[in-house]
Amino acid sequence: MDKLFFNDDHLMIRDMVRDFAETEVRPVAKEMDRKEKFPKKLVAQMGKLGLMGTIIPEKYGGAGLDMISFVTAIIELARVDASVAITMAAHTSLGSVPILLLGNEKQKQTYLPRLASGEIIGAFGLTEPDAGSDAGATRTKAIWDGNNYIVNGGKIFITNAGEAGLLSFTSQVEVNNELKGIAAFVIPIKTAGLEIGPKEKKMGWRASDTRQLFFKDLKVPPEAMLGQVADGFKFFLKTLTSGRISIGALSIGTALGAYENALQYATEREAFGKPIYKFQSIGFKLADMATEIEAAKLMVYHAAWLKDKGMDFTKQAAMAKLFASEMAMKSTTEAIQVLGGYGYVKEYDVERFFRDAKVLEIGEGTSEVQRIIITREILKDFKIP
Repeated sequence: MDKLFFNDDHLMIRDMVRDFAETEVRPVAKEMDRKEKFPKKLVAQMGKLGLMGTIIPEKYGGAGLDMISFVTAIIELARVDASVAITMAAHTSLGSVPILLLGNEKQKQTYLPRLASGEIIGAFGLTEPDAGSDAGATRTKAIWDGNNYIVNGGKIFITNAGEAGLLSFTSQVEVNNELKGIAAFVIPIKTAGLEIGPKEKKMGWRASDTRQLFFKDLKVPPEAMLGQVADGFKFFLKTLTSGRISIGALSIGTALGAYENALQYATEREAFGKPIYKFQSIGFKLADMATEIEAAKLMVYHAAWLKDKGMDFTKQAAMAKLFASEMAMKSTTEAIQVLGGYGYVKEYDVERFFRDAKVLEIGEGTSEVQRIIITREILKDFKIP
């Protein structure tokens, strides 16, 4: 894996993030999960390390690294705590990328340096109560009044919303009683007319901040639009495609954390006079977990490599996200089985990894949506008789 996708810079990033995760994140991971405590101090530290601006170009204050580096950082964080990993990943792939893709130079100069340093966190508003998998069913509406867009509607399940300083969101645009399409806007989170709901009580990612947003006669100036009206939905879908690589990386890290716990336990726990890894029923579980994690790595890094090369990665990102997320659910389940009763109690981390894994099959497009995308992609060049 190292020789296939990594250069010396990638190895340096891996080692740096691994050291940070072990020394700074691991000691507080259980407490953050138990208290549902947002990792504010860790976010500030990640900002100083350059992790909050991993793929933001150097001219805007970022590290200017590639997708391989970003994936590597997410994996190393998630193998210790997925809540910290998703906070960084969503800030980058969802909070910053829309501005990179669609923003004009003024918007980039205004927002990207602050996002890259971690001074402010980014959030991304797409999902609505009636527009989840069908993102095109957006009901939030921005009506042009001659001077500003007046926005009403709402978003749900928005990561980082309660801690963010900046929000990008999609909305239908109406001008002179005519719908023009779905546009994207970027606004400071503290804008009159934007109300933030209470923190969601979640099964997993408990230290991550997830909330509902309400737009109530929110006044948005025209210069807050990202690109043109017709650009918004198309480019936000591109953002989701990149985000699928992030979720694939989160899946690998989550599975790795559970697998490593199970492997260590299997070498220490004895039954019938020998370590339990010597029993085929346990050894085969560990072998399957290791194999499927390695396969997921190859798929996710391949998708990231394609993106770095400027090639189409739509199919590979969907495949990687689908396989890796379902692998993470399977691996964390098997890790609990290896630990038996201990796997079911909070003293051991595998139950936390198990709870963190389920959302990976849902976020950034469910497994069902990924299969739709994959089917569409594989049939594109297939000539049906």
